Amino acid sequence: MEHLNQIIGENLKRLRAERGLSLDAASSVTGVSKSLLGQIERGEANPTISTVWRIARGLSVAFTTLVTPVDGGSEVVRRADIDPVSEDDGRVRNYPVVPFDASLGFEVSFIEVDPGGTLEADPHAGGTQELITVVAGELSIRVADDEHELAAGDSIRFRADVPHAYRNDGSGLAVFTMVIAYARGG
Repeated sequence: MEHLNQIIGENLKRLRAERGLSLDAASSVTGVSKSLLGQIERGEANPTISTVWRIARGLSVAFTTLVTPVDGGSEVVRRADIDPVSEDDGRVRNYPVVPFDASLGFEVSFIEVDPGGTLEADPHAGGTQELITVVAGELSIRVADDEHELAAGDSIRFRADVPHAYRNDGSGLAVFTMVIAYARGG
């Protein structure tokens, strides 16, 4: 599989071209600086999860649209072949395993959070839901003002169009799957 920075850069460049956006215009809609967008397109920057989300929201595309190679047909995805997108100084790693499919309206990621790691997420588009299943460890999830404690085998579904966060307060690695289901027409 291609290196993730190259994939993100190629997808960003393709999406900008499809929309006829200059780097200045893309910077305006994403809130990411023109210079960083240029570095990302050239594969010279290692964008954080938050930066990729800001770009995805600004361009009105799914997160996995930016981090998945453009391809078709069936594909076996091996975690070892995926370059993760990281956050919180590398303590949170997002492995995008199933890219967004517009006909189905969802995408899937496999996420690891080291002890003490945190991922703060901005609200997604209206009506978006997240479905989380903890595979290993313990995970605290804040949805708006509600706090939820989950252990291996636990799942939660919530509206993700509000601020939400994931935190590992445990002593071991927290691993979970994330399905993001986008509202139809959203």
